[in-house]
Formats: sequence, structure tokens, C-alpha cells
Amino acid sequence: MSEPILKLEKITKIYPNGVVANKDIDIEFEKGEIHAICGENGAGKSTLMKIIFAIENATSGQIYYKGQPVHFSGSMEAISNGIGMVHQHFMLIPSFTVAQSIILGDEPKKGMFLDNATAIEKTRELAHKYNFDDIDVTAKIANLTVSEKQKVEILKTLYRDAEVIILDEPTAVLTPQETDELFNQLRQFKQMGHTIVFISHKLNEVMDISDRITVIRNGHTYGTYQTADVTMEQLTELIIGRKLDTDFDALKHPVENAKVLLDVKNLSYKDGGVTKLEDITFSIKAGEILGVAGVQGNGQEEMVRDITGLIPHQSGTVKIDGTDISSMTIKKKRDSGLSYIPEDRMEDGCTVKESIADNIVSTFYQKPPLSGKFFIHNREILKKGRELVERFSVKATSEKDKVGSLSGGNIQKVVVAREWATDPKVMVAEQPTRGIDIGSASYIHEQLIDMRNNGAAILLVSADLNEVMSLSDRLIVMYEGRIVAYFPSLKGVSESELGLYMLGVQKMDPSVIKEASYE
Repeated sequence: MSEPILKLEKITKIYPNGVVANKDIDIEFEKGEIHAICGENGAGKSTLMKIIFAIENATSGQIYYKGQPVHFSGSMEAISNGIGMVHQHFMLIPSFTVAQSIILGDEPKKGMFLDNATAIEKTRELAHKYNFDDIDVTAKIANLTVSEKQKVEILKTLYRDAEVIILDEPTAVLTPQETDELFNQLRQFKQMGHTIVFISHKLNEVMDISDRITVIRNGHTYGTYQTADVTMEQLTELIIGRKLDTDFDALKHPVENAKVLLDVKNLSYKDGGVTKLEDITFSIKAGEILGVAGVQGNGQEEMVRDITGLIPHQSGTVKIDGTDISSMTIKKKRDSGLSYIPEDRMEDGCTVKESIADNIVSTFYQKPPLSGKFFIHNREILKKGRELVERFSVKATSEKDKVGSLSGGNIQKVVVAREWATDPKVMVAEQPTRGIDIGSASYIHEQLIDMRNNGAAILLVSADLNEVMSLSDRLIVMYEGRIVAYFPSLKGVSESELGLYMLGVQKMDPSVIKEASYE
């Protein structure tokens, strides 16, 4: 076997607070392969990638690149040597064009000034070389879709002649169709000799795209495997250290004398004259999970934000247990029994600079025993935080830890713990496990089922078809702001069948869709 293009030898990272993120990591990356790195949140994957990309320094160990020991002073030196990284959260300036974003820091000049014509020409040639011809290099970043922005980030690394490209959760916000397109392009990169380091929690995608897989658990490597030699079940057990039970139907039990708790009728919404929602009508009983499937951008976000009060209500009605909450304030909606797990845990779900305890009680701290007539009871808040940290297995040294110090999966557990603690009548769960590991995702799924079994009505919105199909009792499909399909049961329904409705290729008869509402 030829010399690996990148080799990690005994890489260890210990933070000043004593946390061991990586311990004696040994991995070899071959030229022209797609090498997946798998592990739970907090396993040490992101830290390791930051060390490779020279965002952070290893405490000990050695990196070899093209057979030579390297000590990059920072990410710019890593980039100049041919190592690029596409972060999960894009680093693009909205007002820049695609061409300006790609050449930033390495601009072609004409004298003292930017040679814009050459920049456009060079970026067009680059996009064509890598089969990204659909990208308009003169378009503003602000006007691009999520998948187009990701392509720009990849082209940024290729413009700087990256031979090793690290992709951190590259499919987290992509549709199945966009994921397929990305994978075709990654296979093309591999054939051209590029090495792809692929980090993902979606094991079906890891099995599909990778040549080899390295598993990291608790900061240690648990082996590198030929993808063809391991099954999904074996990989899952290696990652979380135990077998995972995904038969959620076995956990469900019926709720007696269930009544309608969430009733949505004729919900419509326009943004700048553009129709985003049109006559959305459905209802959910106590002890039910109604799933919402659809390609992102087909009205799911507007529907959730209208129900939860994050955008002004325009028309239609939203009732919780018979009470019209359509135009209530967010606080009054919550007081009526509504809870919400938002899609973006960092933007809408928590305050990263505050403690776990403060975040956990942030929606109900005014209630006793957390608050008295005049004062907040800090001891009770810490006690509640400690209880929920233990109940939800949040990996933290204390409930006083800043939320920003936690891994993504543990931040999500904090958000879910807060919403669970209010004992809601209605739970709106929007992409509840996006970007988190399979162990944390399974735990959150179990908590949603627990809420369902205890009589909550749950609206589950997810771009992950496997998630929405395995958890839901009933399902609706949205396309272009309308409900185009309704399934009273998921038995015998396939992902490919749902995909036809999600793409707008098929639509059900309105009389069938009407049955999504209990009338």
C-alpha cells in the first residue's frame, strides 16, 4: 500500500480544565478515498478535525502529511498546504457574490485593484471542472439555496488546490435529492485524486458514500473498517457501545378517551405577497404523533412559526384543547399548554452564555417553587436543573456549566428537557434530532414517545424520512405550502412513495386529505 496522504499518530488533546477530548488517536487517510469518521456528539470528532485543520493544537502526538511531519501554525497554513474544511455552519458573507466568496483572500489583481473579470472567469472554469455548472458565480450569497451555499464552500477549498477536504455534517440541511447530487460529486472528487474526510451522524449515508470508516468513542479510536465489511447494526454498536432498539411501536401504548388537543383550520400565510401556506387543516388527539414530511422550504417552517407565535398570525385558526391561541403572545400560548423544540437549537433553543439550569427553567421560572411573590429562588432553580440533567443524561460536570460548553447532542437534550418539564398538552417538535448522534437521537425519540404516552399531542416536523416514519402514528405531506397527502397509518408506506408526494409528482384526492382533521 502506498504512503497515506495524511496520518495521525498518537494525537492527544487535553483542555486546561482537564477534559480529555482525544487520546492516542491513530488514523491513516489514503489518497483518493472517502473516509468517514463516526462517533457520538462529544466523542472527539470535531476536536480532531480542528487539530488537522490547525484551528487547535494537539497536546501531544504527530501529524504526517504526504509523508512529512507537519506543525501548521494555523488554518491558513493548512489551506496553503492543501487541506481544506467545509464547516457545518457556513462561513459566507451574504452581500458577496459567489465569485467574491470563492477568491476571498487570494484575489486576482490588475495592478492594485481586484480584477473582477478574471475572478468571474476563473471561478466559472473551476465550477465547470468540478461539475458545478448550475452555480451562477455572479449571484449574491444571500440569494442562494442551502445546497448552493455548500457548493460555494466546497469550491472555496478547491480554488486553493485542496487535496484533503474535510466535510463536517455536509448533508444535515440537504434534501434527499440534494444529498444524492452531492454524493455523485464527491465520488467524482475521489476519482480525481482528492481525499474526502466525511463526518456524519447519518449512518445510512456513511454506508453509502464511504470506502472506510473510523469509529471514535469517548476520545479513543475503536478501529478503522472497510465499509463493505461492517453492517449498520455492527457500526451502531461500535459507536454507542450497545445495541440500539429502534422498534418504537413497541414503546407506544394507547391513551384512553383521547380528545383533540391541537386543531388547525384553514391556516394561510403570505410573505411579501408570496403564498407560503394555503388552507392547512389538521388535528391531533391526545396520545398521537402526527408527522409532517416534505422537502425543506415547502411551508413547514412557516406553519410551525405561525402555530408557535414566531411570525404574526394572518388567517385561519389554531386551537389548543378548544381554546383559540391563534393571535396570543408566545407566553400565553405556552400557558395554554404549548411547548416547542425549535429547528435551530443555537438560534432559537437556548442561550449559550447562560448555565444549563438557567436554560432549562427559562420558560417556567416564574412559577413556584422556582419563584416566590417577589424573588426568584436560585436554590430551587439549581435543584430543578440538576434533576433534569440527571433525568436526560446530559453529559456535564454540573448544572452550572454554560450551555455553550456542551456538545450538540447534549445541548439538544437540554432543550428537550425544558420542554418536557412543562408537561405540555401540545408539543411541536421541529427537526428534533438534526445534526446529533444516533445515541442522543434515540434517547430524544424515546422522550417524545413518553410524552405521547402521557397524553400529549405531538406535531413532528422532520426532513429525516426515517425519523418521521418510525415515530409517527399518522402523517401528512406538504408541498408548496399545501397538504398534498395524508396517511392515517404508516403500515406498508415506503419512502419512495412518500417521495413522489414530496416532489409534487403525485397528489391525493382532497376528500382523503380532509380526513387529517377530526371533524
